Amino acid sequence: MRDATRQPLVWESLQAAIAGRSALDILDAGGGTGGFAVPLARLGHSVTVVDPSPDSLAGLERRAAEAGVTVTALQGDAGDLADLLPAASADLVLCHSVLEYVDDPAAALASVHTVVRPGGVVSVLAANPVATAIHRALAGNFAEAADVLRTGTWGEKDPTPRRFTGDTLAALLSKAGFTVGEVQGVRVFTDLVPSRFAEDDPDGLVELERVAITHPVLRDIATRLHLLAHR
Repeated sequence: MRDATRQPLVWESLQAAIAGRSALDILDAGGGTGGFAVPLARLGHSVTVVDPSPDSLAGLERRAAEAGVTVTALQGDAGDLADLLPAASADLVLCHSVLEYVDDPAAALASVHTVVRPGGVVSVLAANPVATAIHRALAGNFAEAADVLRTGTWGEKDPTPRRFTGDTLAALLSKAGFTVGEVQGVRVFTDLVPSRFAEDDPDGLVELERVAITHPVLRDIATRLHLLAHR
């Protein structure tokens, strides 16, 4: 899910946020193997990835080399950003699929705020409990669906420790000192329709998702929620 090519609407939002700006300093917190970092580097930006996994960072370096770009790789957690990087050193920070796994989401966003320059942007992408409840219910796991609505997780075997509603994400970003933009729903229909339909008309599905991304009802059932916020 980290690959920009599999998140076309998130990629479009990022491109719109930095349109007309060149040679930006971009930080991808928890950026893994560079699904977003490498395409951003190919646009001419200076990109740093911070990730706790040495294997992921090795994959990032291979991907960057294959693309003919340079991406700086640092091992560490999102909560350590203030220790790893200078204050006010990034124009754009990506925090995608990170808040679900860190020990303290509020502290992680406070750390992000430290490294974002005034006027800079943070992009947050996180799992949505409502979508997970729908998926568990459709699989016949009704008790798990109820649990995820109550607690954000459906049990001990759930690989995702926590999930966030749009309101919860917005509140966390506001508390960290950011001005929050509109909540967008990512993968409203993609994870619900049979794969054969998606394969038959991928462009039609992307256009449907583009219409649904800010729909006031449909965005709240998307698999993931996306917010852009400004310092």
